[in-house]
Amino acid sequence: MADQLPLSPLAPPNFPELPHVRGVRLGTAATAMKYQGRDDLMLAEMPSGASVAGVFTKSKTASAPVDWCRKVLSGGEALGLLVNAGNANAFTGRAGVESVENCVEAVADLLSCRPSRIFVASTGVIGETLPHARIVQELAAIRQGISDSGPANWGDAAGAIMTTDTFPKGATRTAKIGDAEVTIVGIAKGSGMIAPDMATMLSFMFTDARLPADILQALLADTVDSSFNAITVDSDTSTSDTVLLFATGMASGQPEADGPGDHLLADFKAKLGEVAMDLAQQIVRDGEGASKFVSITVTGAEDAVAARNIGLSIGNSPLVKTAIAGEDANWGRIVMAVGKASERADRDRMAIAVGGVTIAEYGAAVDDYNETPVAEHMKGADIDIQVDVGVGNGAATVWTCDLTHGYISINADYRS
Repeated sequence: MADQLPLSPLAPPNFPELPHVRGVRLGTAATAMKYQGRDDLMLAEMPSGASVAGVFTKSKTASAPVDWCRKVLSGGEALGLLVNAGNANAFTGRAGVESVENCVEAVADLLSCRPSRIFVASTGVIGETLPHARIVQELAAIRQGISDSGPANWGDAAGAIMTTDTFPKGATRTAKIGDAEVTIVGIAKGSGMIAPDMATMLSFMFTDARLPADILQALLADTVDSSFNAITVDSDTSTSDTVLLFATGMASGQPEADGPGDHLLADFKAKLGEVAMDLAQQIVRDGEGASKFVSITVTGAEDAVAARNIGLSIGNSPLVKTAIAGEDANWGRIVMAVGKASERADRDRMAIAVGGVTIAEYGAAVDDYNETPVAEHMKGADIDIQVDVGVGNGAATVWTCDLTHGYISINADYRS
């Protein structure tokens, strides 16, 4: 279905040219388990000694692949990553566990390693048994055609993991650790069932930096909190959310860091955050049926967590989102969404601005409010909302999209 959907009007002009990450090899194949005429299976191979970090959904109905990754993450090492699209292998009982085990053992045999070094992810329809035999039978062909990561195959890998996405998502940055230059590349998928903790999204990031798993995990957790956990399309948290970060350790001349807070890692952490933010915002720009990208900045909250909760209350409100879709400057809906957020807010000190134009302050509309420039801003593709709730110094920004009939059409027909 993903290849039948029209391209999002918010899509970037092209897929970025992603460089080779030393030690990462990629391959794709088509199983036809759901999608016809496109690859839906991706295998990434890492060198011996590669470290791994992961953050996963908080859903109480997590998928079998998520359970597997959580179990093996403590080992801190990874040699392979297998991802399929079209079937989430979620809510599939013992059959789902057996499917994961069959896939993992097949990849482990292929790469001559222990199963605990193999990570898996699945995305697609919930509640349908994964036809793992189709996956296993393609592995030998993938391995035969696998090649060093680079501009020729990052796009293929990003495309193979899509479901209702309308474009493949990728990002890259170069960072310094001491005098050593390291590369970070990430790909992601996600379009609907997107809400923090973490969204029906998969994201896989790779670096040639040499970092032990405990440091990598700390860096990733902080990064996810301010990127993938700060977006929402429809307030629904998936069974399959997975973000994995792999470090091959093949960059030369890199000094050893003492911990995640070491100043040597400041640039790496910043660039990792940029890659994650880039991917997270691409997911919002590909929100199912989306026509507008919305940035919501909340200030004056009790703390940063409260600010983000208020921002998400605004971003998840169907009334706010449909007003934006209809280009209606109905700021009263923002007031409503702040009030229902269950966070402290001072009604009589609150201020609201849209597109940089102050609409309300001190708990009421400004005396000379002119809706014309705000209405003009609402016609654009990028919408900016600023709210100060007047109780503290907490601030946060979240990103969302509007809610159009396209979202209904995509999800009403998702299994057909």
